[in-house]
Amino acid sequence: MWHCAGMSGVSPIVTRFAPSPNGPLHLGHAYSAIVAHDLAKESGGAFLLRIEDIDGPRSKPEFADAFRRDLEWLGLEWDEVPAQSSRLIQYEQAANDLRTQGLLYPCSCTRKELAALPDRIAEDGTRYPGQCHHAFEARKATGADGDLAWRINIDAARAAVGALTWEDAHAGETTADPRAFGDVVIVRKDLPASYHLAVTHDDAQDGVTLVTRGMDLFASTHIHRVLQALLNLPVPRWYHHPLILDDRGEKLAKRKGSPALGERRKSGEDGLAIADRLRATQI
Repeated sequence: MWHCAGMSGVSPIVTRFAPSPNGPLHLGHAYSAIVAHDLAKESGGAFLLRIEDIDGPRSKPEFADAFRRDLEWLGLEWDEVPAQSSRLIQYEQAANDLRTQGLLYPCSCTRKELAALPDRIAEDGTRYPGQCHHAFEARKATGADGDLAWRINIDAARAAVGALTWEDAHAGETTADPRAFGDVVIVRKDLPASYHLAVTHDDAQDGVTLVTRGMDLFASTHIHRVLQALLNLPVPRWYHHPLILDDRGEKLAKRKGSPALGERRKSGEDGLAIADRLRATQI
């Protein structure tokens, strides 16, 4: 059983597993779901399933149905909350709140254009250099054009909320510093919310008190903590667990064709035994 430092004797916690139905689950997903499930059940709390289905045509109901069968096969019990596709109006309201605070600006940059600026962004291509912010100040665009995304002026946001901290079960108290990604997208060109806005809103809406997810999302928590402060949302704790790696030492991923839980399930493998093996790794 996993242990969350400092959680003994506390009230029942609420965790969640929030997969996107754009491909099958793999062992990395199973590990993440089991961590969240066991921590919630150990405390007498609730483990939630939330389907993050706003990835356009890539989101398919059949994947969500398979997720439920996979979790059941692993021996997990959950309560399902509304999917993201039912919350679009709420995302728009949250984005408008940030616009009213003067913290969002429209951006017309494409990924190709950003990739052409390697000397101005981080090596992983995620840091945005901010050129559209200056253009916005010059033209005061309304953003009504559907080809525009909306980014947050992260320096202005930090100034608005002041110093913030967040608590991770392993790293302890951490000072929020979201500058590593630059001015991240809050409203996508094709959707009313990016991952950052949607997940922050949803965890608050669903009453999640312990956000469990992979260590690869640790840095994103800096951004989410700032959004919580700007939107007056409750602040949970976080539990960033290590990742399950493949034989090459790389993170498992749908896009790399990592072996699917559904295929293992259909082939007759014992899901309860797989879950027990994942628990025994305690990575």
